Amino acid sequence: MSPVSRREFLGAGVAAGAGLVIGFYLPHCSSGGNGDAFAPNAYLKITPDNRVTVVVARSEMGQGVRTSLPMILAEELEADWKQITIEQAGASTLYGDQTTGGSASVRSTWDPMRKAGAAAREMLITAAALEWGVSRTGCKAENGAVTHAASNRRLTYGQLAGRAATLPIPTDPPLKPAKDYKIVGTRVGRVDTLSKTNGTADYGIDFRLPNIKYAVLARRPVFGGKVASFDDHDAKQVPGVSYVGKIGDSAVAVVADSTWNALEGRRLLNVTWDEGPNKDLTSAATMDSLKQSSSKKGATLYSVGNVSKAVGRRIQAAYELPFMAHAPMEPGNSTAHYQRSKCEIWSPTQVPQDLRDSAAQAIGLEPDQVKINVTLMGGGFGRRLEHDYGVEAALVSKAIGGPVKVQWTREDDMRNSTYRPASYHQLRAVLDSQGWPVAFSHRIIMPSINVQKGFPAEGGIDAEVKEEASFVYSFPNASVEYVMTETPVPLGWMRAVNALQVAFASESFIDEIAAAGGKDPLELRLRLLSADGSLNGWHTERMRGVLQLAAEKAGWGKPLAAWHYHGIACFACFNSYMAEVVEISMENNRPRVHRVVGAIDCGQVVNPNILEQQIQGGVNFALTNALRAKITIDKGRVVQGNFDDYEPVRMSEAPTVEAYFVPSTESPTGAGELPVPPLAPALCNAIYAATKKRIRALPILG
Repeated sequence: MSPVSRREFLGAGVAAGAGLVIGFYLPHCSSGGNGDAFAPNAYLKITPDNRVTVVVARSEMGQGVRTSLPMILAEELEADWKQITIEQAGASTLYGDQTTGGSASVRSTWDPMRKAGAAAREMLITAAALEWGVSRTGCKAENGAVTHAASNRRLTYGQLAGRAATLPIPTDPPLKPAKDYKIVGTRVGRVDTLSKTNGTADYGIDFRLPNIKYAVLARRPVFGGKVASFDDHDAKQVPGVSYVGKIGDSAVAVVADSTWNALEGRRLLNVTWDEGPNKDLTSAATMDSLKQSSSKKGATLYSVGNVSKAVGRRIQAAYELPFMAHAPMEPGNSTAHYQRSKCEIWSPTQVPQDLRDSAAQAIGLEPDQVKINVTLMGGGFGRRLEHDYGVEAALVSKAIGGPVKVQWTREDDMRNSTYRPASYHQLRAVLDSQGWPVAFSHRIIMPSINVQKGFPAEGGIDAEVKEEASFVYSFPNASVEYVMTETPVPLGWMRAVNALQVAFASESFIDEIAAAGGKDPLELRLRLLSADGSLNGWHTERMRGVLQLAAEKAGWGKPLAAWHYHGIACFACFNSYMAEVVEISMENNRPRVHRVVGAIDCGQVVNPNILEQQIQGGVNFALTNALRAKITIDKGRVVQGNFDDYEPVRMSEAPTVEAYFVPSTESPTGAGELPVPPLAPALCNAIYAATKKRIRALPILG
């Protein structure tokens, strides 16, 4: 059987809906005693004290899943939200794929969580009817209890738990219509806000065990390098250092009684590196290679008409994007305790099952002998789709025979990470005599994350690139092609993945087309989206809807403050649609972003507060990428190391962000990554409006 990509697996899970998960029921109690808990499925447990525990099988990294996912189940359960407690699932076979990525957390668990809550609700209603000896039709579940209006009786879910546990589980329970929602769609407060503000929240970096040791690793400085030899004499003289040893082919671990002493031991460690075949690699050479590959035959992602035969005025442009790093605030870390026949790991991971399987293989155990505990994480952005730091912890714990925390520094993470691919884009258009485009072509030259990681790409097409190179505009002649290249730089999925590159190039060039034809950028986009229908799997009317909403709320076409300018862009990815208007001024020849107005169509909104926060965070993340984010490679090494030379947006630079949602009762689609792709082109289009100069390479500030 051929392996499938991460996105294909997630897509299959979403398509399968509840069938993927709801069948994994936990054994329920056979006794009807009042002391019995009610656990009809893997997501839910109700105890006689009226405590309703909802299990969250996705990782919380700030996107709010520990609130939004329980809201879905609680809605169908007719629960009292004040009685809900949250339990984080570790790696398990009960929940299907537990990967947290691809903006799939809500959309992949929407149906499973609804059906889990609805099935329990129906069982509780039946239990109450049996208890009272009445018909089910006269019983109603509401606010954590079942009532019988005719007799004015009421039993809480806790009181019904024991009897409900004896009943058969319905396989197709009735689901509530959206008009009856009381929890979904409301601004329920996040369950983790208090702990995160008072310092009691446990992130991976906070976790401790009795008698724990601390480890840092000296890792290869050059991509593809390995340890040739090392001298640990001086390192072992540091007080508290108890172990120095090689971990794999490319790292040496220093273990001590504190992180500080381990760092000091590493500083004094003398490692000789075999730098391997990439010791002369540079960023300039990488971009030159992409440009040289641009003449190669590409794989067709989308085609209509014949762009080569279009007649009219021709324009063209090339766009470039560098390697970028995720740079989450919390660097990599994991705690592991190897105990011969078992190993337990505490890790801020987006892929608990992958970590379990990889750690088991690395330390010679079976997957069911490795237990993964998923902690809170201080940002992920796709970096924690890798699990290198967790495997390191397992290996070091085995080497020392005890519990250990492996801690990365900021420099470790910046220079030993995986990176968003660099890319090069060639775009062309043909305009008729009235200045309207009659042809559009886009060639994407970029390495494939999936192929580098061993996933297949049939016909030279990476399925993720095709999905994220969405094309929604209706041209009589259009072509989108992908030229797959290779790079020794380790690649990783980063927030918005390939959509950032594609959107920056295509949405910037759409503005170039508008300027060349003397058209308003919004007017041109709306004309290209004027015909309702499905185009390459995307719905033009939904894209048009977010464009119009963002433009209206931003006051597009109305007078702005003196020396302020607007730029606009839109994009579709992760099954959703997003448009943004960026308002700027130019200060000392640099853009100052004052306001960003975003509009999203992502189906049913589970929690408006959390979605607003996602959009606000996504805009600032994207603004960092657009302004300054750039990984430079010299002599096979990453030059940047910390936030002084990979500088994020500062609070003083953060714009006002307004978030608007298209009302919908459709099933939820992606949200967390949507704010990223339109930001850079909208910003660069605003800069053009202000200066008449095009920005065709990121980052803007070099």
